[in-house]
Amino acid sequence: MASATVTPPPTIHPVPVHPAAPENADVTVTDPALVKRAVKAAALGNAMEWFDFGVYSYIAVTLGKVFFPSGNPTAQLLSTFGAFAAAFLVRPLGGMVFGPLGDRVGRQKVLALTMIMMAAGTFAIGLIPSYASIGVGAPLLLLAARLVQGFSTGGEYAGASTFIAEYAPDKRRGFLGSWLEFGTLAGYIGGAGLVTLMTALLSTEDLLSWGWRIPFLIAGPMGLIGLYLRMRLEETPAFAAELEKAEADRPKVPLREMITGQWRALLLCVGLVLVFNVTDYMLLSYMPSYLTSELKYDATHGLLVVLGVMVLMMAVQPFAGALTDRVGRRPVIAAGCAGFLVLSVPALLLIRQGSLFAVALGMGALGLLLVCFTAAMPAALPELFPTKVRYGSLSIGFNVSVSVFGGTTPLVVTALIGATGNMMMPAYYMMAAAVVGGVAVWFMAESAGRPLPGSAPAVEG
Repeated sequence: MASATVTPPPTIHPVPVHPAAPENADVTVTDPALVKRAVKAAALGNAMEWFDFGVYSYIAVTLGKVFFPSGNPTAQLLSTFGAFAAAFLVRPLGGMVFGPLGDRVGRQKVLALTMIMMAAGTFAIGLIPSYASIGVGAPLLLLAARLVQGFSTGGEYAGASTFIAEYAPDKRRGFLGSWLEFGTLAGYIGGAGLVTLMTALLSTEDLLSWGWRIPFLIAGPMGLIGLYLRMRLEETPAFAAELEKAEADRPKVPLREMITGQWRALLLCVGLVLVFNVTDYMLLSYMPSYLTSELKYDATHGLLVVLGVMVLMMAVQPFAGALTDRVGRRPVIAAGCAGFLVLSVPALLLIRQGSLFAVALGMGALGLLLVCFTAAMPAALPELFPTKVRYGSLSIGFNVSVSVFGGTTPLVVTALIGATGNMMMPAYYMMAAAVVGGVAVWFMAESAGRPLPGSAPAVEG
């Protein structure tokens, strides 16, 4: 009787799995070249958004004279900041539209749409006639353009941070995400630097008659470049994997589920964004006007000091982002909250001394503390939410907090100083924000080096 031949089973070579991956989980291997393109495209859109903010903040006094009736300079400045703040009131609406849409049709498509709207709104401001030409129509058109900007921006930051986070490998998400805020600073420096140059080269009459339009008109070409870069990108691996999990007709996540189903993460998001944006807008948007209108500081020197602080922040930003990957997001954000709680009053007292050295030292200290947030938040915020609702939930939480607390900072602080006569109000406002941020940090979980919720581990290719 012939003996049976037994064929040995094939040898199976296991695929290396990320240490944080659950058993049998897939692993996403990222393409470094594609990640770099994604970071550039996302950061450029953020740079354009903040180019507008830099221009608007630094030229606020001039815009007040162009778009509002002559008379009380403080009233003009308040009116200008009121139009600035109005854009933030519609940001939650934009977030509620663009965020869920990004979870439904994809991040890349929505980010291209927000880029078009943002560029159009900024460009339109440069075409509006002055109050002297068309009367009350001028501020109304300014308000309309700002509302378009605000609505589109409602889907911009959450989408851009989500885009980078979902492309980045887990162990480098902090470093790569920090380039989003590097773009913010670069755009702000571009806008503020252009205004500073124009202020130095143009007479007051030329600046009021036509010079103020130039920075806004530049937004058109910038928007086309950003749109080109974003249209060339593929969808994020995390979103593509989420689509593969579902059938052809992917179920739509209700807006209510994005809020009630994520209530704890949303509360943490609001608290983190509050301290991030109150301090951000205080330093980068409000302080130039504070130096000029409240402290009667020389406008050109004041602008140059703030520009110098932003250059310092840019130099530190990537290193701080890498630090969040090594030591965690929580320690870095907590250090920023503690710093603002302890140093806001001393820093503002230095600024109020008025000498160039004292102003630079006080502003520089606040700028370095702000880096704790700009470096950590682009990674920490998307890490709060699962993939299927990340864009939508983050858009809602981020924009509600920015609208209520961040974007209103210049208006509220100007009004508080006017009502109380207390020139230390900016410091007290930042300290209060630091307390709220500290509470949020206390309750948040550490997420550095771990897979995004709802996504497979991502490793560098």
